[in-house]
Amino acid sequence: MALRRFFEDFTRGTTEIHGPLSVDQAAIIAFAREFDPQPFHLDGHAARESFVGELIASGWHSCALMMRLLADGILQDAASMGAPGIEAVRWLRPLRPGDAVRLRASVLEARRSEKRPGMGRIRFRFELVAADDTVLVDQTNWIMFGTRDAQAAAPIRYGKGPQAADPDGASPVSEGAGGDHPPADAAQTPPMPFCEDLVIGEEAALGSYVFTPDNIISFARKFDPQPFHLDEAAARESAFGGLCASGWHTAAAWMKCMVGHRERGREAALRAGLPVPELGPSPGFTDLVWRRPVYAGDVIRYHSRITDCRPSRSRPGWGLVFSHNTGINAAGETVFAFAGCVFWKARS
Repeated sequence: MALRRFFEDFTRGTTEIHGPLSVDQAAIIAFAREFDPQPFHLDGHAARESFVGELIASGWHSCALMMRLLADGILQDAASMGAPGIEAVRWLRPLRPGDAVRLRASVLEARRSEKRPGMGRIRFRFELVAADDTVLVDQTNWIMFGTRDAQAAAPIRYGKGPQAADPDGASPVSEGAGGDHPPADAAQTPPMPFCEDLVIGEEAALGSYVFTPDNIISFARKFDPQPFHLDEAAARESAFGGLCASGWHTAAAWMKCMVGHRERGREAALRAGLPVPELGPSPGFTDLVWRRPVYAGDVIRYHSRITDCRPSRSRPGWGLVFSHNTGINAAGETVFAFAGCVFWKARS
């Protein structure tokens, strides 16, 4: 397909609307089962008894749907070269079954790269908007695009390909070994504490996720259908040099491992006869970076370190817990990081 849009075609101050895209309950539950199996995303009755009071979509599902609208509306016929990360996401209102959402994309800034001829960066504000014009998600980030004269420039490459190993770092993995794996010491996961008992600076190994061609392509077909996520031959000819995962797939895999870690902590508390604190949703995150591509065959180990904990002003009896979260490949390189926040039940 001939490319229609390049860096030069995005003008500061312009806004586009793309969509709508309808989301039903089955899709919300399917995403949650795969990546964010918390009760308020999975079961209507359990959700009514929870912090949120109703069945809602995972925030990561909302971001993935924004990505789909962005891909369909802008990136499919543009010289897109990926995104280095996300400055900030605010989950302002929940995405509910039956919602029809649109993407509002506003160009905030445009910069031609001085170091990489043939490439420019566009800073966007993306808003996921409901039918009544309520903003559900507010996101700000840069996206890289090739320029019209890019063919005359030296090709941009992102470096070497995958660093494949099993979840313990011992040997290459097979294509059928995809999905998440708990850490080797998962049986020693301590009971889940209440928010005031969390230790600032403490880090947890959440487990690992194996990215295979099958699960990379499956995610991309649903949420990020760009050639370097969908087709191995096209990916080899791209700036990435090989089939690589959507950044939102990398993020959703972190959430999958995080929920697994929390469930192990809940089970440990029950075995010890201790009360289990409830966790709520996240209001958003900041400083998300995709430092390196995640290729087919990569095994990413995820970690989370507590950075702060404070009482919630809006929810008495709850705290806000802040964390620094990372994904590391078999070569020891950080491929993914962000600063997160979540509502966490207090002891009193």
